[in-house]
Formats: sequence, C-alpha cells, structure tokens
Amino acid sequence: MRVLIVSDTHGRHTALDRALEAAGEIDMFVHLGDVEGGEGYLNAVVDCEKHIVRGNNDFFSDLPREEEFYIGKYRVFITHGHAYYVSLDPEYVREEGKARKADIVMFGHTHRPFFEEKDGITVLNPGSLSFPRQEGRKGSYMIMEIDGEGMAKFEQKYL
Repeated sequence: MRVLIVSDTHGRHTALDRALEAAGEIDMFVHLGDVEGGEGYLNAVVDCEKHIVRGNNDFFSDLPREEEFYIGKYRVFITHGHAYYVSLDPEYVREEGKARKADIVMFGHTHRPFFEEKDGITVLNPGSLSFPRQEGRKGSYMIMEIDGEGMAKFEQKYL
C-alpha cells in the first residue's frame, strides 16, 4: 500500500499536481488541512481513498476537524494541529494520539517537515506543498509505504 501525505496547499494546485505526478500510483491520499476551497479539485484529480481534515484557514468548510482510521494494521490519528499548539511543540498532539491509542499521528499547520518515532508512536508532518517555511523553502510531502509484511516505511520528499 502506498499513501501520499500532504498539507497546507492553501488552494494552490500546481505543487499538488507535481507531487501527485512524482508519487505515481497511490492507494490512499491524506491531506492534513488548509485546503482553502480545494476540496472539489482534490475530488476531481485524486481517485483513490481520501482522508482530508479542516485546517485553521478552511473557513466554512464541512471537512472534519480530526479523523481516526487504519492504514493496514496501524491506527492513525490526523488533525491540522493548530488546536494542539504544534507550532510550539509536537508533544501535545503526541499525547492526544497516545490517548486515542494511535500508532501514527499526522499533522500540518507549521509548514515544516517533522518526523519522530518515540514511545511506540510515529508523529509526522509532511510540511507544506505551497508555502514551505523550512530552510531551503522547497515544497514537501511524504510517502508512506506498507510492505508485504505489513511494516510501514516513511519517506520525506521535496519538489
């Protein structure tokens, strides 16, 4: 299983199109918020299972604030992250994931890639495709792959 994980596209689709092309065939698409009205576009160009949450800039959106689901054997908790103060420290969102018995916690909001495996929980942020804030300022996303033995592997990618 191959999963494309993105965040913070802010209604700009050029970088998203590049990430979709570079990712190749995917089985699942995860968007961690700040779609800014791009839901229709995502539904038109992504034809696999989708999980999309609302970000702090998704005003008047019907998207859920958070979602829990499984990717293979992994329980996943996704949120944009702003309600968990992720700009200060990812520990609050990690604790929420732990309380929800998640194996993987995914968030956006900071526009900076983040990946940490600690205490049996993987916490990640793919960064922003449209408005990156990390050094070098390249749009970023992540690919998660589940191998034949059910083990997850994550790869940070840059445009």
